[in-house]
Amino acid sequence: MTTSRKEPAKTGADTRFKPGNPGKPKGTRSRATMAAEALLQGEVEALTRTAIEKALEGDGMALRLCLERLVPPRKDTPINIELPTITNAADVVGASAAVLAAVGAGDVTPDEAGRVMTLLTAHKSIIEMGELERRIAALEERK
Repeated sequence: MTTSRKEPAKTGADTRFKPGNPGKPKGTRSRATMAAEALLQGEVEALTRTAIEKALEGDGMALRLCLERLVPPRKDTPINIELPTITNAADVVGASAAVLAAVGAGDVTPDEAGRVMTLLTAHKSIIEMGELERRIAALEERK
């Protein structure tokens, strides 16, 4: 009986995919990347110097490349929202109102406010868990 799949060469090692085999480990570089690195090996300083010289001569692409490497764009910026002190779950209502007011005033974007609200929700859950633990401990002491 013949199969349509090619059988591996009889070298002693079975190279076929097996269930549970995750494949390449994370971070493994491709052959193309390794080939490019081999070609650039020993040339990095010269290429960097050339890019800097071109940037200093006014080449816009070279200048942008150099600046992006020196000062990468910020992925996250701090925002200023005046929030009340949050000591219990009820205080989160006032804090969320302050966040919504900041969005309404144009001080923060809706995306920034959403991230702050996520933090407030997580903080509220932590406070509620602490309050619940205290109440359970008090009930157990009464027994």
